[in-house]
Formats: sequence, structure tokens, C-alpha cells
Amino acid sequence: MQPLYLLTAVDVRRAEVAGDSRATTIVKITLPPITFATASHNPGGGVGSVDFLLPRVETVEPAFEAKGFDPSVFGVLGTRDKWTFAGALKDKKTGLDIPARAIIEGAVQEWTPDDSAPDEFAGCNHALKEVTHYEFLIDGEELWYWDFWERVIRTKGVDHTAGTRRALGA
Repeated sequence: MQPLYLLTAVDVRRAEVAGDSRATTIVKITLPPITFATASHNPGGGVGSVDFLLPRVETVEPAFEAKGFDPSVFGVLGTRDKWTFAGALKDKKTGLDIPARAIIEGAVQEWTPDDSAPDEFAGCNHALKEVTHYEFLIDGEELWYWDFWERVIRTKGVDHTAGTRRALGA
């Protein structure tokens, strides 16, 4: 039977900067969807069209929302960096707390403050672009690994691009 995980807490931090946790200011994280690219084929003599999956991933765009103003983000705005999107999952059957991690390399491309008033806690949205690395792990097990520069796509350890790299001789 599949475990039932309940998300109980989140954090976003620069992966290689000590003390960069936003655990007390983060409101939500948006992990980017994993969408494989397709090539549409509609043969003239066929009976229908097919969108064939390609060993390629569409643009990866994570985001996060925090309350208050985060001056440290302005130090990396428009600059690529490595980020850890962390989650605490509660296994509802065992009661154990399970770590979930997305390691993402990209640049904060957009900072958007919410409408606010003095009696409201202002929120700020942060969107990342130019993402070239995205891996996702639950309890240390790699479920997803994608790296633009390495030309690697893996799901649960299965390398979907090894044959392509071999065919190219790289």
C-alpha cells in the first residue's frame, strides 16, 4: 500500500548559504511540474494523430511566496543560484516525519509584492527562470533528476537519455 504523506511544513533557502532559511516567513512553494515535450504526428494516410513523447522537458518554472520583505533576495535577483525547496511530510500511518527536497538551480527573475496596507502583513512572490537543474527526493530517494548541461533525465534511477547521449557519441 502506498504511504499517505501530509505536507506539514515548507522552507526555501539558498542551498549553499548557511542561515538562509525562510521557514518562518514562507507561505507556499510551487514546485515546477514535470512535463515531457511532445512531437505531434498526424500522418495523411493514418487514422489519427499522436503526440509522441520526447526525452526532453518543457521549461521549468518554480516559485515561492513569503510574508514580509526579504532583502537577501535582492542580492541574487537576476543571478543564477542553487535553491533548496524543502518540505516536511508526515507519514499518516507510521507518524514519522519524512524529508522532501527539490534542489533547483535557477535565477529569481521576478519579485512581485502583494497589495498591502499597514494592518496587513505584505506578501511577496518570487519566480525563478533560467532553471537548468531540478531534482526531487523523498526521504533521500531520488524520484526525479533533470540537468540541462549534463543532458540527463532520470526517474527513480532510470536514465531516459543515456541512449541519446550514446547515439550522439557524447
